[in-house]
Amino acid sequence: MDLILWRHAEAEEGVPDLARRLTAKGHKQAARVAGWLAQHLPKDARVLVSPAVRAQETAVALTTAFETVQAIAPGAHALALIDAVEWPRAKHTVLVVGHQPTLGEAAGMLVTGTHQEWPLKKGAILWLTYRTRGHAGEVVIRAALSPELA
Repeated sequence: MDLILWRHAEAEEGVPDLARRLTAKGHKQAARVAGWLAQHLPKDARVLVSPAVRAQETAVALTTAFETVQAIAPGAHALALIDAVEWPRAKHTVLVVGHQPTLGEAAGMLVTGTHQEWPLKKGAILWLTYRTRGHAGEVVIRAALSPELA
């Protein structure tokens, strides 16, 4: 299984939190990463997006064919995200557009097996792959990309 964690791009400050929109810089960040993803993402990938406007706007830079999932809203627990993506049982690649610290906590749990929060820059992605070696499963980092490098 492949899991891509995409942190929403730069957003405006303000309240209510769920209504915060992307800044002009955020739209550019989302477009750059979406361009890279469009070249590398499998066509049958499942895209799950937080209900927050900033995450929705980030996802729209790539596609409008996504599912809004409450389990990855701001403040969600990393285990809720892991459960929502059906890790590691999902048949297809799953792309999640969400928030820190949830994305970083999920990455830390999946890669190290411990509770660690990994920092993830706004607009950046972390692509994880679950594979079996011998009789054991392992998680490897397939790609890490910030908007500036896309």
